[in-house]
Amino acid sequence: MHKFIAMVGTNSDESTNRKLLQFMQTHYADQAEMELMEIKDLPVFNKPESLQIPEQAQAMAAKIEEADGVIISTPEYDHSAPAALMNALEWLSFHIKPFADKPVMIMGASYGALGTSRAQAHLRQILDSPELKARIMPSSEFMLGHSLQAFDDAGQLTDNQKVAQLDSLFGEFQMFVEITKKLKNSHAATYQDVRGMDWTKL
Repeated sequence: MHKFIAMVGTNSDESTNRKLLQFMQTHYADQAEMELMEIKDLPVFNKPESLQIPEQAQAMAAKIEEADGVIISTPEYDHSAPAALMNALEWLSFHIKPFADKPVMIMGASYGALGTSRAQAHLRQILDSPELKARIMPSSEFMLGHSLQAFDDAGQLTDNQKVAQLDSLFGEFQMFVEITKKLKNSHAATYQDVRGMDWTKL
């Protein structure tokens, strides 16, 4: 059984992105083990000269490294991913490299109709950066629009078509994880390339 980190891409206490990941955690409990990861209490990234990384970021990195893959659910603010999520990724690429060659699935929920399409595209660019070098599942977008009305009181998605779409994408992500495991030959070179990124010179 795969073990996934489900990263809540916001510091909001009330987020439908958290609800979406919680739904997946229970809905796919017989297929994968999913642990929710919060980003709420990280300090603002300030490129410390001491190279001291917050304990929370170190603990997050350790869990990501141990996981088979990461699922990130992001809201969309001003056509972009939230500053809190970018802040977390900055810490998670500062002299620690948990995302190097790590399979990542991106999704998002929003109150409006578009369902975080621009934020997901932005997040892909960030995760593909030389400092992170994640392996992002291609051709996959799960966008939950009108998310305030999408869940019942028990936290279940009420749109059967959306559930079927999510089932398909989650199955494809599990296959993507297995395919990525077979691409071992390039991992050492990729990891060394990412390690070579020096924040002190950026």
